[in-house]
Amino acid sequence: MNLQRLFKLTVWLAGLWLAWIVLTPASKAPPVSGDLAGGQLRIGDHRVEALQPFQLEEALVLGREDYRFDRGAQVSPTDLALGWGPMADPGLSGQIEIRQSNRWYYWRADELPIPRREIERHSANMHMIPASAAVAATLDWLQAGARIRLSGQLVRVEGDDGFQWVSSLSREDTGAGACELVWVEQLTVLP
Repeated sequence: MNLQRLFKLTVWLAGLWLAWIVLTPASKAPPVSGDLAGGQLRIGDHRVEALQPFQLEEALVLGREDYRFDRGAQVSPTDLALGWGPMADPGLSGQIEIRQSNRWYYWRADELPIPRREIERHSANMHMIPASAAVAATLDWLQAGARIRLSGQLVRVEGDDGFQWVSSLSREDTGAGACELVWVEQLTVLP
């Protein structure tokens, strides 16, 4: 095979791989065994332990980011940046630039529409673990601007290989370790 054909084949295969990445939904329901209501369950090679119940009656999706290749994607393929209380007001949150990257949520505003601490206390990046195929399907099509209600459990995940990921248990914290790791049992899109 000459170099030109090899190059074309390589480009063609890379294109197929990229198309698969882009077109395959990220939020497939992971294989689950057990009942989290009993305190813990297994997802593949991971043990999931309930820490405390979690609920948001009404939240605005400020942003979403899907993951396929980082270590956490094995249990949580989607992060949602969510706002509640004053941050669920699209007029207010629309004045704030939202960005997500590497499992972090960033925001900035030229002028703060409300005090900084209120933004910090009423928005967060949340790592979503779908508890069912129905929750995964809803997660698949959620976009920024959607209004949702969700309930489930804040959890700790431990991999058989020593991997550990623990949810924050406070809505008051910021920075490293402040994200919620949510076993999502119910997810409803609100009108």
